[in-house]
Amino acid sequence: MTSFIAGLPKAELHVHIEGTFEPELMFAMAARNGIELPYDSIDALKAAYNFSDLQDFLNLYYQGMTVLQNEQDFHDLTWAYLERARADNVRHAEIFFDPQGHTQRGVAFETVLDGIWRALEAGEHRLGITGKLIMCFLRDLPEADAERTLDMALAHKRRIEGVGLDSAEVGHPPSKFARVFARARDAGLRCVGHAGEEGPAEYVREALDILRVARIDHGNRALDDKTLVARLARERVPLTVCPLSNLRLCVVETATAHPLKTMLDKGLMVTVNSDDPAYFGGYVNANYDAMQTALNLSREDLVTLARNSFEASFLSRAEKDAHLAAIEAYAGAP
Repeated sequence: MTSFIAGLPKAELHVHIEGTFEPELMFAMAARNGIELPYDSIDALKAAYNFSDLQDFLNLYYQGMTVLQNEQDFHDLTWAYLERARADNVRHAEIFFDPQGHTQRGVAFETVLDGIWRALEAGEHRLGITGKLIMCFLRDLPEADAERTLDMALAHKRRIEGVGLDSAEVGHPPSKFARVFARARDAGLRCVGHAGEEGPAEYVREALDILRVARIDHGNRALDDKTLVARLARERVPLTVCPLSNLRLCVVETATAHPLKTMLDKGLMVTVNSDDPAYFGGYVNANYDAMQTALNLSREDLVTLARNSFEASFLSRAEKDAHLAAIEAYAGAP
């Protein structure tokens, strides 16, 4: 099954570029930029990756961001992810970035966007992996700050596919960002949102009804509400699930307790993604492998997850069909 997963064409729809910051690259970049990290070695930094909840992780995540200073830094971070994703046979990636985490410390919006975009263009030409960018608003900041970030983004709309919502969930419901999401929709941007990771099922409903998102990022807690589950299945709302993230952040206690198989059995359009792989111990294939082993997923289950990843993407219908044909050819090969 590990070999089958390795060769399976797939898309990744839930990955934070700042969460792909491997310790080795972080230390190298810190040295390049003359920044002193509060860890005396790579091993000491890795030892800090023992999180009790989402906020515990976010504290370290934002600390790592301080190393990112110039366009080349954002290029190198993105390029490192693309090389790793391509090794997992990811053919298409829709990548989150958090501009507020950079602009609030004095890094220009354009510096962030230009570096990431330059790597995405190179990735398509040199690696054959296509990419789209989704700009996330930090939900623990005021909506007015998100409005200012959207103002900056609209000047670069050609390079930004959509907007999302991330960071600390509990106490920051999707409804808090109703106005800025309405503005983004009116500007032609796609909408997605983190909901139901640590927050309740009601947050998933708010993301659908108030933010009018096309995808729910995570969505685990939706299973607490049978009516909501039926709606998600009926409307084919994609869920971008991140198993190893859920495990490391104690959203689930064990891999065998993960609801992925239950989601599949209930007819939900679930996808498997890596979230913040540098911090959570695995890129997309590691997430597939962990779930296959823990939940005894069949080849058919794995193929369904891969199909869903392209169907749930923001690719054109023709592009989706080409990737789906590649999956069928691979799955049907002897």
